[in-house]
Amino acid sequence: MRKGFPEPMETLIKQFSKMPGIGARSAQRMTFHILKSAKEDVEELTRSIKNVKENIRFCKTCNNLSDRETCSICSDNTRDKIKICVVESPASVYAMEKSGIYNGLYHVLLGELSPIDGVGPDELKIKELVQRVKGSKIEEVIIATDFTTEGETTALYLFEILKPLKVKISRLARGVPIGGTLEYADVGTLQMAFEERKSA
Repeated sequence: MRKGFPEPMETLIKQFSKMPGIGARSAQRMTFHILKSAKEDVEELTRSIKNVKENIRFCKTCNNLSDRETCSICSDNTRDKIKICVVESPASVYAMEKSGIYNGLYHVLLGELSPIDGVGPDELKIKELVQRVKGSKIEEVIIATDFTTEGETTALYLFEILKPLKVKISRLARGVPIGGTLEYADVGTLQMAFEERKSA
């Protein structure tokens, strides 16, 4: 009868396999790496995981990830406070920041409209966006949702609810390919999309 790995290893492999993009073979390699690592390194890894889980939260203003109530972008006085770039996830914020092409504020929706999955406007941070625009001196809202079907649906919905607020509304140009996500776009593509953005 074939035997598998010892139970503690099987449990760890199973946990690693739950991570996005990690298959059974990758999970096994990660488990073997843990076994070969120094005890101090493993303890540091477990502390880091626990620290992230306990201390990372959503910024109370923009919903980006932060270890404080307000993220470093929202609390940075050098940012351009009259522009808000609307993105779907914190990963998109980091893609933008890495590119260095934008110096305004962000608003993270924490998802995209997807009726088939039961995700409507109330499941996203859309009301909060409207309140931010109403309650501040925002002059332009840049919609930077992904160019997927769900991202386009979200962009169209945002155009409609923001129109009455009398602010400039623009959408990233299609330097980002149709079906593409900002998280994986290169710096040149993001720069082109920003420079060629179009007003509603």
